[in-house]
Amino acid sequence: MELDLDKSPESRSKEDAAPTVVGIVKEKNDNRVALTPAGISQLQKAKLKVLLESGAGAGASYDDSSYEKQGAEIASGDEIFKKADVITSVGKPDQETLTKLRSGQIFMGLLQPQINPDLIETLRRQNVTAVSLDSINRRLSRAQTMDVLSSQANIAGYKAVLVAADAYGRYFPMMITAAGTAKPASVLVLGAGVAGLQAMGTAKRLGALVFGYDVRPETKTEITSVGAKFIDLGDVSGSGEGGYARALTPEELAKQQDALNAHISRQDIIITTAQVPGKKPPLLVTQEAVKLLKPGSVIVDIAASELGGNVALSKPNETVITENGVVIIGAPNLPSAMPTSASDAFSGNLSSLLSYMSKEGVCGIDTEDEIQRDIVICHKGEIINKAIAELLNEKRG
Repeated sequence: MELDLDKSPESRSKEDAAPTVVGIVKEKNDNRVALTPAGISQLQKAKLKVLLESGAGAGASYDDSSYEKQGAEIASGDEIFKKADVITSVGKPDQETLTKLRSGQIFMGLLQPQINPDLIETLRRQNVTAVSLDSINRRLSRAQTMDVLSSQANIAGYKAVLVAADAYGRYFPMMITAAGTAKPASVLVLGAGVAGLQAMGTAKRLGALVFGYDVRPETKTEITSVGAKFIDLGDVSGSGEGGYARALTPEELAKQQDALNAHISRQDIIITTAQVPGKKPPLLVTQEAVKLLKPGSVIVDIAASELGGNVALSKPNETVITENGVVIIGAPNLPSAMPTSASDAFSGNLSSLLSYMSKEGVCGIDTEDEIQRDIVICHKGEIINKAIAELLNEKRG
């Protein structure tokens, strides 16, 4: 079926459209799946038809039969690309997937359009509608149930602490034994977003002494509410509009770094979580700061990416041991290491979005809708998202 994308769901009658077919494809480099059986149940209520690529849920411990019980049909990958109106994925499409997408299809995933403008341009030329789940406006109350970034960041923050605990050669809590007393680990979490606050709370529950820092002074209440001690660096403030952090000036960065290094030097474990969508993450732990740490100290950098990370020497998906014995773990995709919980959360967000975009079994694109105008990046051969359009225009010169 060729989905008529010119109309919003509200403008269609029951007679002029067959149910939208939603396809779930197998991830190439991720253990998660975009929709779980519980998500299928929600889509059934929205009267959408669902096709699952056989084995797509295996990495998240969901077999094909669990999907079939909820009404999904099992198909091959090639069948899904031929029959589905909407292709759902956790990640962005690779080259092989791009060759299978056809004109008029909708592709939904974490596309990171600011980092991957060439991908968006390719999808535009193919007349594929790109829906980037990581572009949702989290400040809209109606969009909170669809906020994939927050749900996955929550899991990343939790898992980061477990990764750190596994790599750390000592106890997290104070331990009093016949052999002596072990002091609790000192943990510093940089960044008080969803991931950072979850990391602080998890480290506290494991019995560590926890400290938290964010460039936004107003996060002090949130940091202390999860049991961490707020680090005050004086008058360095990075508060921006809408509760988000702004970029610091070079002078502010230097002042922040000097004050922060003194606190970093006293830590056993550091977890960094500061990310800026589409831009290079801020450097919070410099090479000089790493040299101040004791041998055996552990750093987990959630922000590590191809653009860089919060920590000097960190590399995505690699563990580096420095000359002074500090373990630096680049961990950009921790949700994939907790695939079942991460998939459950991702699926809940995605099924809420699909249900929101659908009426009487038809999923449509409405670029005037307050939620869709941010996540629909290209549609009908045009770049709809203004920020990405500007980015591509600058790239073209």
